[in-house]
Amino acid sequence: MLDAIAEVDRPKSRSERDTNQTQIRGSSLFLVGKVLSLGINFCAQVLMVRFLSVAHYGALAYGLSVVAFLQLFATLGLQDAISRYVPIYYKNAEYEKLFGTIFLAAGVIFGTGLLIVVSVVGAPGLLSHLLTHEGLALRLLPILIFLVPVEAADAMLDGLFASFAGTRAIFFRKYMLGPGLKLVVVVLLMLKNATVVFLAYGYVAASIFGVLMYSWMYLRLLREQQLLHHIKPTRIQIPVREILAFVVPGLSSILATVALSTVSIFLLGSIRTMSDVAYFRAVLPLAQLNSVVMSSFTLLYIPSAARLLASSDHAAINKLYWQTAAWMSVLSFPIFAMTFSLAQPLTVFLYGARYEQAAPILALLSFGSYFNVALGFNLQTLKVIKRLRYITVISVLAVLLNVALNLVLIPRFGAIGAAIGTAASLIIYNLLMQVGLLRASSFNAFHREYLPIYLTIALGAAGLFIFEFYSSVSLYLALPLAGCVSLLVFAAAKKKLRIMEVFPELLSLPFARLLT
Repeated sequence: MLDAIAEVDRPKSRSERDTNQTQIRGSSLFLVGKVLSLGINFCAQVLMVRFLSVAHYGALAYGLSVVAFLQLFATLGLQDAISRYVPIYYKNAEYEKLFGTIFLAAGVIFGTGLLIVVSVVGAPGLLSHLLTHEGLALRLLPILIFLVPVEAADAMLDGLFASFAGTRAIFFRKYMLGPGLKLVVVVLLMLKNATVVFLAYGYVAASIFGVLMYSWMYLRLLREQQLLHHIKPTRIQIPVREILAFVVPGLSSILATVALSTVSIFLLGSIRTMSDVAYFRAVLPLAQLNSVVMSSFTLLYIPSAARLLASSDHAAINKLYWQTAAWMSVLSFPIFAMTFSLAQPLTVFLYGARYEQAAPILALLSFGSYFNVALGFNLQTLKVIKRLRYITVISVLAVLLNVALNLVLIPRFGAIGAAIGTAASLIIYNLLMQVGLLRASSFNAFHREYLPIYLTIALGAAGLFIFEFYSSVSLYLALPLAGCVSLLVFAAAKKKLRIMEVFPELLSLPFARLLT
């Protein structure tokens, strides 16, 4: 009898293990690419901040923030719908719905993107009335606005490649080609001693070229998987009701995620000056480095969880959730140690003494960003299990809370007030999302197995912060110390991460014993 039960359980257990390993292995490849991309983007960021004046960089940052916000309305959250539904349609051989979803997403992005571009370019007076009166920012916005439909198309292609396991294509386009093109634009800016207007045009041209390359690569992927012959226009079904039921609540969560940072920038530009925008925006990418690992894991997490949901394996989703959260927390800790505990020396080293007052802003934003990482994919899991009404309510409340906090804090504290409001809103938002998972079937809001990892992370970060606060050591001395603390965190977590199960090929390496 026991043997019979074991035979039944083995395929399910093996499938669960394979899904977890595929998720982490593929995400690890994206993480490597993300590190390369970050190195390139970070180099471009530092060169821009040092080359441009504070006011000019603030105007560019303001324009890019408007683009990021409006991009939400170009995609309408369809990139997440693609990641959830396309893998299910593909697995069930429902090709009519699969291509119907793709055509729906492409049509929506084209239509909304065109509407946004025409509205902004054709109504410059509306911009000065609603957004800012700064002349340079108003000049850059009609140029940068073309990034809205281009970046929206890029996000849709990310979801499509992830649904078909096109990891290599995502690696090349997203993490190498795109950042490389933008770095070339920044270098040309410096060599030609050009203005920020040249940089805006260059960013648009680089993004258009990247999306054209991505589209060609996607068509080649469909051809290789012999899917093109399934396109039959007369039989295509567009699952509008199914997609809209997922997109409408999901859009509110995406809006909240972006608004928690961009609203602060809008209010700073309206209430304070472009210099305040520059201080906030200069360190925002540094704080968002804490989400690098998380964003690398996101592309494959939603399709993986969707496949498990299709098999009604809720316990496997729970295991996937916490194993992924543990990996992300440990891999992100070195970044958190630098951007939170060592925010002061890092900011001065990268941007110079004129940006020293931005260090507390970096520490606050970094804490909020890492808190989001440590709690794992609560939002994405709620989307997969279709707790959509709850997501909508909490997302709207988070945006309203963020606006209220910023309206109170920015007039008095400037950019630091914006950082306090943003970090507080992000933390509360994630706690409420975690509460939503308590009511989910077979889900543990916290897994005790990983408690030692989180305690080690908290103690390590706090110790570094206190040491730097009282000693004010230089970055050259702080870096080795942060590295040692990161190694201690890894040593405490390596058994729980089950590294050798995920990467068995590492057993052949001479240092394999250190990973077990």
